[in-house]
Amino acid sequence: MTAGMYAARHGLRTGIIERMMGGASIINVEKVENFPGFSEGIMGADLAAMTQEQAMTSGAEFVMGEVSGISTSGDYRIVSADSGDLQAKTVIVAAGSTLRLLGIPGEDEFTGRGVSQCATCDGPLYSGEVVGVVGGGDSATDEALVLAQYADRVLLFHRRDELRAQRELVDRVLAEPKIEVVWSTVIEEVLGENTVSGVSTTNMATGEKGARELSGLFVYVGLAPNGNIVDGLLETDGGDHIPVNISMETALPGVYAVGDIRQHSSSQLVSAAGDGATAAIAAFRYISGRSWD
Repeated sequence: MTAGMYAARHGLRTGIIERMMGGASIINVEKVENFPGFSEGIMGADLAAMTQEQAMTSGAEFVMGEVSGISTSGDYRIVSADSGDLQAKTVIVAAGSTLRLLGIPGEDEFTGRGVSQCATCDGPLYSGEVVGVVGGGDSATDEALVLAQYADRVLLFHRRDELRAQRELVDRVLAEPKIEVVWSTVIEEVLGENTVSGVSTTNMATGEKGARELSGLFVYVGLAPNGNIVDGLLETDGGDHIPVNISMETALPGVYAVGDIRQHSSSQLVSAAGDGATAAIAAFRYISGRSWD
């Protein structure tokens, strides 16, 4: 949405194709605490709504639809979506990423019946219960803190002996009496009948097998870029990220990639916004016949 806002403010006719209004990822974040200008933090849904309104006020048009691919036709880029094809001089790919799954037995079976990836959405369902969180980064620690507001106990499973999240989040997790960090442990299987009742585990340091009882499992083990929409158009690296130059331009002139989907992304909201602004300015210069230099 930042890219759309900047492009529109530069006088370009701008269409923002969204699968859902307000951005697919940020709306599920309980509280954003590291975005400049909000020292007390802001709810993800509120920040998304504010950014969307600003983009629309700047002149960007929102088109509801899911993009299935991008192709070229002469000097134009064709964006194919279920809402129809759009023809454009430039395209900024801001497809984001999807939370990875563990790929273990029981995970798919119990998705929606105890396995979740949205603590903000499903946390209230586990009031007074024991729940598990898998991961050791910012998302896992942040969502563990959200769940501690509802659950009686939160088990944070991490395969290493040290959390990788921001220091502030780590300190808050370790100080929260409702959160127990289960160190050096991986989950092998999600257990249950109609709903989740527990997990089987392996201690990475000792090899010891075990099991823990819990009512819900929230999985935050990294992000997978949504790079499939550029299949047949652009090459991606081994992790499905799109290589770009300093102006966010890909190997195909006039096509840009920003945020989680680009190579070497920090996967932070503030840097994704900066990527979007950079790409929009570069797109304006491209259309105007001016180089980035």
